[in-house]
Amino acid sequence: MNLIHPQVLLQLTSPTKIRQTVPKTLKALIMAAALITGLSGCVAALVAGVAITTVDIIHDRRTVGEYIDDGAIEVTARNVVLSKPEYRKVAHVKPQSWNGILLITGEIDSPEVKQELLEKFRNIQGVRQVVDETTIIDKTRLGTRANDAWISSKVKSRLILKTGLNANRVKVVTTRASVYLMGIVTREEADKATDVASRVRGVKRVVRVFEYKDQRK
Repeated sequence: MNLIHPQVLLQLTSPTKIRQTVPKTLKALIMAAALITGLSGCVAALVAGVAITTVDIIHDRRTVGEYIDDGAIEVTARNVVLSKPEYRKVAHVKPQSWNGILLITGEIDSPEVKQELLEKFRNIQGVRQVVDETTIIDKTRLGTRANDAWISSKVKSRLILKTGLNANRVKVVTTRASVYLMGIVTREEADKATDVASRVRGVKRVVRVFEYKDQRK
């Protein structure tokens, strides 16, 4: 039987508004492009290295600004890991941001480097909270990473079939067979998504890193 961690890691009762990291003029252009292309549009704009499609924006519960900021946060976090040889040598992490909540999973084979990286992640502009799910062990093997990718794809497909929640509503991250679910959802959607993910073969643990719609102002 799969182990479910039903407790929500984050209970943001009064979330603060994320500072914008992209000039307002660029955001205005993106919103204008989304309106021009219409609901069925599939035109992509590239802003600060983050590809945005109108389909993504339409189905995402984040604002355009929050969407862009999350992409910028993830790029910045990856660049932090690449910034020093000593970081690259011991860290294999997956930075994933959703509405300013930065989830870090993976392995960091050094307690000292782990603390340095977490401090740098917390100082990234737009980050409201860092959720540290890293372990201090060697990097995962290729086979383990391939299995994680398979689990993520199965969870995503099951979520669409069983709940109608696609990747633009719930982000699925898998590390060492632990599945992390992120997004802005209702409490009912969170329960359904957790149940669906827990039933996928090979899943050892489901961790909810959700922000609930009734907590947003």
